[in-house]
Amino acid sequence: MKTALVLGAGGFIGSHLVTRLKSEGYWVRGVDIKKPDFSESTADDFVIADLRDPLKTSLVMYSPQQVSAARAGMTHSFDEVYQLAADMGGAGYINTGEHDADVVHNSMLINLNVLDQAYKKNVKKIFYASSACVYNEHNQLDPENPNCKEDSVYPAQPDSEYGWEKLFSERLYATYNRNHGIDVRIARFHNIFGPEGTFDGGKEKAPAAICRKVASTSTNGEIEVWGDGLQTRSFLYIDEAIEGVRRLMNSDYKEPINIGSEEIISMNGLAKLVSELANKNIKIKNIPGPQGVRGRTSDNTLIKEKLGWTPSQPLSEGILKTYNWIASKIEA
Repeated sequence: MKTALVLGAGGFIGSHLVTRLKSEGYWVRGVDIKKPDFSESTADDFVIADLRDPLKTSLVMYSPQQVSAARAGMTHSFDEVYQLAADMGGAGYINTGEHDADVVHNSMLINLNVLDQAYKKNVKKIFYASSACVYNEHNQLDPENPNCKEDSVYPAQPDSEYGWEKLFSERLYATYNRNHGIDVRIARFHNIFGPEGTFDGGKEKAPAAICRKVASTSTNGEIEVWGDGLQTRSFLYIDEAIEGVRRLMNSDYKEPINIGSEEIISMNGLAKLVSELANKNIKIKNIPGPQGVRGRTSDNTLIKEKLGWTPSQPLSEGILKTYNWIASKIEA
């Protein structure tokens, strides 16, 4: 039985990844500072630990196989480590600038500790969850035609400190591959959404926030959308994202790669889509607020070529599932 360690398993993507790995027959340990918010983790072993602490990071990276192997005088680590733990959130958390020091400090500590212990524990293969926020702001000024091709990341000029931290961490993982032989896979996620994701409290992302607003509003009500609403993004449903991760881990491709959708939509367009799916006639009120870059969408040319992957469903299908789940939570 293969073993996997999922760091950040209490978060949205991490909790779904644990379930996917279990369905494939892995023994899985999940680690986070909290358990999943909306359902029990399916991990075989779930450890509450702060990965900013090097001692705790060291302890959770001992696999059951490693303990048995050590007693027999051999070395054995987790077959796969998935590093998704980070201090992050949506535009209301990342793009205000109010949390920059915490975001950079906390996430850098986590990645430094994880890689140090991965090397010491003889981990052979590790996945790192990067972000589309690494891309150059100047290439994302046109909301209709942003450039997020993987090789456009340099010269670097992310629009947030979160993006800078992610980009530096990509380089950090690459150094451990070159100097210590750890087999690294890096995915740049583009706005992953779906059921069991945060939908209030300040760290939620746009699809969840808009679904919450529409679900909480009367049939002919009004919701607020930050900015002029013409800023664009693409959004990828969680199951699609997990499929991309598994394909990447099972491949020989070792450079950073986009995992996202090319179906671009404006924020006002997203609000209209959710309203239509909810069978509501919602009015949009654009108000000042953090927006991030003017346009961002995944360029899937590389992932199609290297992994033969492309999203299997339109945005509307994932949004409907997400809206129904959020609406049910609000009603409850």
